[in-house]
Amino acid sequence: MFGARIAGTGYHVPENIVTNADLTRFMDTSDEWIRERTGIRERRWVTRGKDTTATLGAKAARKAIAQAGIAVSDIDFIIVATLSADYYFPGASVLVQRELGLSEAGTGAIDIKAQCTGFIYALSIASQYVQTGMYRNVLVIGSEVHSMALDLSTRGRAISVIFGDGAGAIVLQRTEEPGRGVLTSKLHADGRFAEKLVMPVPGSHGGYHDDRIETDTDWQFKPAGEWGDFFVTGQMLNKALVYPYMDGRNVFKMAVQKFPEVTIEALEAVGLTVEDIDLFIPHQANLRISNYVADKLGLPPEKVWNNIQRYGNTTAASIPIGIAEAVQAGKIKAGDLVCLTAFGSGYTWGSVLIRW
Repeated sequence: MFGARIAGTGYHVPENIVTNADLTRFMDTSDEWIRERTGIRERRWVTRGKDTTATLGAKAARKAIAQAGIAVSDIDFIIVATLSADYYFPGASVLVQRELGLSEAGTGAIDIKAQCTGFIYALSIASQYVQTGMYRNVLVIGSEVHSMALDLSTRGRAISVIFGDGAGAIVLQRTEEPGRGVLTSKLHADGRFAEKLVMPVPGSHGGYHDDRIETDTDWQFKPAGEWGDFFVTGQMLNKALVYPYMDGRNVFKMAVQKFPEVTIEALEAVGLTVEDIDLFIPHQANLRISNYVADKLGLPPEKVWNNIQRYGNTTAASIPIGIAEAVQAGKIKAGDLVCLTAFGSGYTWGSVLIRW
């Protein structure tokens, strides 16, 4: 077995900054209301027609490849974690492959759709490819464009104020240096809570999950057969089912439980403790969640990387953006123990430990 180390990192966020004050033009909200509930001050949204999930991912990837000191042609495989691919199908990974000029080479590419935990799942899969010797350089990307699918009205403010666009990437590279790179990964899921954080449409459910979303609003599935056999109908649009739904209280309750649990599980698997962590990079779901989890684990603020204040929740992109920023800021040095932990829709959650 080989080791799998992060040889290069990169991130790219749109130039368009959307502040909390900007959102008051579309919905009944305020800077104070948003900061108090999420910690977010601003987020980045793409300019329509300029960038997509694939182009953001490719831009982040080029930076990671350059930092790794390799050529684009050295990439053996591509994994893209996203819930907001350019098309319903095909996935974003083949479009990133095309953007990078690797189509003629036939470089393999797959999408991972595990929402906020997507990058953790993708990194875990990539590490297996590298550690078993199948590939030498695997490009792992988390990229999201949420702004195209948000309800920018007071009805949708509970979700729309949270999410931002952006991409982060790493090059995971084979190493023969003992004890370096990915030490362990722990992945979990519980589909019983799938409808607690969901974007129902487009989909093939046909409306039969009419009892799965508990809400006083119109954001609920309708009885089977009422809509016919189409992915998207006028009734779905009228009922706002094309927008995400979230049971915020349930998400918060489960997140603050699973974040520390899976972090401890990963540490115990390799005989380490919280005190051994040099930098903790959690998925940027909500600043209150990150602070609660850090307190529960006993991690001081200087060991926790947060950027949700500037970017909002970028789902699968939040951890790789955080890694790239931390490297750029000199917060990670050789030999450091870096812990990555995420929780999100599915529910899915997981943790990866890396010896830098």
